Amino acid sequence: MSQILRTIDLRGQQLRTAQLRRAVPRAEIDVERAIATVEPIVEDVEARGAQAVKEITARIDGVVIDHLRVDPADIAAALENLNPDVRAGLDEAIARARKVHEDQRRAETVTELGAGATVTEKWIPVDRVGLYVPGGLAVYPSSVVMNVVPAQVAGVGSIAVASPPQREFGGKPHPTILAACALLGVDEVYGVGGAQAVAMFAYGTEENEPVDMVTGPGNIYVTAAKRMLRGLIGIDSEAGPTEIAVLADDTADAAHVAADLISQAEHDPLAGSVLVTPSEAFAGKVDVALQAQIEQTKHVERIRTALGGEQSGVVLVDDIEQGLKVVDAYAAEHLEVQTADSKGDAARVRNAGCIFVGPYSPVPLGDYCAGSNHVLPTGGCARHSSGLSVQSFLKGVHVVDYDEQALRAVATHIVNLADAEDLPAHGAAIRARFPEL
Repeated sequence: MSQILRTIDLRGQQLRTAQLRRAVPRAEIDVERAIATVEPIVEDVEARGAQAVKEITARIDGVVIDHLRVDPADIAAALENLNPDVRAGLDEAIARARKVHEDQRRAETVTELGAGATVTEKWIPVDRVGLYVPGGLAVYPSSVVMNVVPAQVAGVGSIAVASPPQREFGGKPHPTILAACALLGVDEVYGVGGAQAVAMFAYGTEENEPVDMVTGPGNIYVTAAKRMLRGLIGIDSEAGPTEIAVLADDTADAAHVAADLISQAEHDPLAGSVLVTPSEAFAGKVDVALQAQIEQTKHVERIRTALGGEQSGVVLVDDIEQGLKVVDAYAAEHLEVQTADSKGDAARVRNAGCIFVGPYSPVPLGDYCAGSNHVLPTGGCARHSSGLSVQSFLKGVHVVDYDEQALRAVATHIVNLADAEDLPAHGAAIRARFPEL
């Protein structure tokens, strides 16, 4: 029987960072090409508003909707009909996420540079946000939690959610999505998906006000619309296919690692699952475990496609030291560390969206109940970007407060620097206050 994951053998090689980035498998998505598809959609929504959104929804999603916004009564009804066990899980996820995100709040800082001279940094929440919740191959009430909670903790005053309409639910988003919104007190929900949802949020229509920021993962068309509209709106990130990397040695449990690789492959045929290990024997055990476990899963074909794709594989390294270099170059959305010294090795990682330490911190914990946020940078963006947090919804604003004597103390410096930059009007603004200069 052929192995599930292809093998990339880096043992005995001294590779530079650029080479490592190319060596580790990753899904390739062409956002620029998707923009060609998205651009007419975005322009149509800008020009014709709600009617365009409805027509595009009928054409692309095959769902006819009379109103963009879901009736708040339907949102309340979804919560009433929610399975009690699912509600208990959502309640726990919300409580843990709220506790973690409340500890992320930044304090106002005041710096005194001299008598009468202060600079204050204030953190002001965005006024209004549009939160996108995917609804394609799976249902994601957890993404409602991960988007809404940090926005609420940040103090955002107006929150709207959009999620694709479902034909089997009368053109409304999935009832579990609506129930999660109800649990969080969000009653402005739109049954709109794809690029048209991002455009609806960005431009506003007769049925909704525009937002200042759009967050949340989506397919390539959602990503393309976010890229196209960035600037008109703020965005969190350009989400690509989900990915997991597991750094493990032969002290790890092969069955655990296999299950974790499968858990991400379940999301999408383009999902990436990468095992980095110094042990060829351990990699073989993981392959055996994958063979056994895949057949027991619901989404067999999707998982096999993802694990067998170019974006997944086993990377063999000389030792954990080299393994750390590989995972830092890869900068995975999710990184599990299961080694003889999981805590110590995890502490040395610099690039990952979220780091999961040891055998009892699997990625699905972070998806639901860890308290951390699961909206994370993909495609190597963890080298420079963070996951969604309270800070995502806050603007740092400096407040400068100098009195006459404080300004006088630096007036000559300002004039001299303005002259050096050939901006004499800058200096003149200071001389207007102090003619003796």
